[in-house]
This record gives sequence, structure tokens and C-alpha cells, in this order.
Amino acid sequence: MATSKAKVAAKLEVVHPDAAGVDVGGSSHHVAIRGDAPGQTVREFGCYTKDLHEMADWLLSSGVKIVALESTGVYWIPVYEVLERRGLEVLLVHARHVKGVSGRKSDVLDCQWLQRLLSYGLLRGAFRPQDQMCELRELNRLRMRLLREQGRSVQHMQKALTVMNVQLTNAISDVAGVTGQKIVRAIVEGERDPQELASYRDARIKASEEEIAASLQGNWRTEHLLALKVALAMFDFCGQQIGQCEVEIERAMQELQRFTQEPEKGKKRSKGKNAPKFDVRERLFKMCGVDLTRINGIDVSTAMTIVSEIGTDMSRFPSDKHFASWLGLCPGTNISGGKRLGAASKHSANRATLALKQAAAALRTSALPPEIRSRKF
Repeated sequence: MATSKAKVAAKLEVVHPDAAGVDVGGSSHHVAIRGDAPGQTVREFGCYTKDLHEMADWLLSSGVKIVALESTGVYWIPVYEVLERRGLEVLLVHARHVKGVSGRKSDVLDCQWLQRLLSYGLLRGAFRPQDQMCELRELNRLRMRLLREQGRSVQHMQKALTVMNVQLTNAISDVAGVTGQKIVRAIVEGERDPQELASYRDARIKASEEEIAASLQGNWRTEHLLALKVALAMFDFCGQQIGQCEVEIERAMQELQRFTQEPEKGKKRSKGKNAPKFDVRERLFKMCGVDLTRINGIDVSTAMTIVSEIGTDMSRFPSDKHFASWLGLCPGTNISGGKRLGAASKHSANRATLALKQAAAALRTSALPPEIRSRKF
């Protein structure tokens, strides 16, 4: 058996003799370098920052130039950043691609297996934008999480009103809108008169004041009023945090600007209610040099999501086919016995993929020719 393994290893050409493998953990990291290196070839390091710098010192002193580490939760992020800033080429690899043979498993064997696969050139690193673009990506993801939390607060407000039989949502479409917020805040402040609450109706609301007043007759129980007050406070808190996040996003986009010209004035498009408050279109134009919102189905929020996830350097992808494959939007291959069993694309949690799918779905209801609207996305 040992002879057979030696023959297989002899057939494989060593591409990276200066490779190392890191098995990432929550409390410690195991690192392996080539087996014929002088001294210790496998070491365990702690998870503190000083330990990560000791790891980088040991790898550099051992002549290592390229490192592979498995994407384990979020524990890999500080390891990746420290090693990359110290001048090492770091490949983040998918756990499914480095799964070893079934049998014995330990942290030492895992890091040695990573090192061996990388030395033979059998691993490919996952896509990760540049460091500055990673900052914009994390800020945009934080903003999206805050928007989801704010949306849950709106649902909690609707539930508190419903259990009090205040059927406001049957009269107006959005509790988080102008009219809905005026009425909810007045209720929290102690107003109970339906006619007075209905007087906050905005002129754009289709329902009359009489209809709104009829929907505002309920049982004002103390516990449900408290739930409404808490949900409103959470809504306001998330709104404040979103505002602070947008300030940082605008700053990050200004630092990534490469062009000075202004975008051409085109047809003014309506902004979504969740769109950032600053001029995203101008910032994106000065980052990319093109106006992405001129593409049908792409609004400022979708364009910002795509750019923050992918970056502006498309040379990282050899061709458009590689890019579509990374997005998970190319047809799948499922052929057996010469018959095609299916061509569905693989499931992907990529945020850029989801944004592009939503943009494609939006085109089905736009003013496009019927033969395009009828296509399935």
C-alpha cells in the first residue's frame, strides 16, 4: 500500500514546493510545511493576534510563499488578513474541495493534507476582492442586515396593532410610510381618538379619513401598547444605525473613486424606499467609469450590491463564462448514459447572484417585448 501511494505521489509534479497548509480552528490553528524541511514541520499556534504574527514569522523564516487555509466559519478572516499583509499569497479553499479520504482525522492530518494538495497545485483559491473593496462589502452587508432588522420591527408593529384589533393595515398599505408613522407615533404618545388619528392622513392615501377612523377603533390593552412602543423604538434605532452606516459607505466609496467626470443626466428613475440617502449613482460612476443604472432592471441599490460584492477589477475573471460560472448562473451539467438528465444551475447564496436574479425578474413586468418578458429566469 505504501509503495502504491509512493508511485502515485511520484507521478504528481510538485508545483509549489514552498507551500503551507493551515487548519483553522476556534481556539488554535495547526500549520504544516513541506515534510523535508529542517526542524519542526507541523506547529500549533493560538488564536490571539500575537500568535498569528508568530505564525507568519515562522512561515516566512521557513521559506513559505503560498498558504492554503480552509474556510471555517469566520475564524479564517483574521488569519487570512494577517498572512496577506505579511506578504504571503493566501488561498481560501472550500471545505468540500479538500475533503480527505474517510478514516483517521485530526487537526495535524488536515493541515498536512492541505499542504500536500497545494504543493501539487490541486487547490484553487476562492474569489476575494481587494482589501479596500472588502471594507465596502462588509459595510453594505451590515446595512442590509440592519434593513432586515428594521423590517422585522415593522412586522412587530403590525402584529401589536392587529391583536388590539386596530386594522390600520387594511386602510393603508405601509405602516412604515408617512401616514402610518404619524398615526403609530400618536398612538404611542397616548392619542386614542380615531378621528384625530385619521386627520394625519396624507393626501396620497386612497382611503378616506372615515375609513381610516373606522380601522382605528380597537381595544387599547396595556401589554400590546407596550409591544407597539418597543417595536417603534427598535424601528427608530435601526434607522439611526442605517444612517451611520451610510455615512461610512459614502466615505468608502469616495476613497475608491478613480474617475473625476460626472455621469450624464439621463432619465430620472424613482429611488426605492430602502435606497441610501446619498447620491449612489454618482459615487458608482466615479468608481466604475460607467453608469450601471442605465442597464434595464438595475437600480442604485442593485448596482451598489453588485459592485461591493465583486469590485471593479473584472480582470480577476478570465472570461465572461468564468464569471457566470462563479455566480452560479451558467447551466449545470448532468449527463448519464449519453442522456442529459437536467441543466439546472446550482444553488448559490452569492449576494451578487441574488441581486442579478431579482433584476432579471423585475424585467418581466417592464416595458420589454413580450418574447423577452415570457422567458423564465
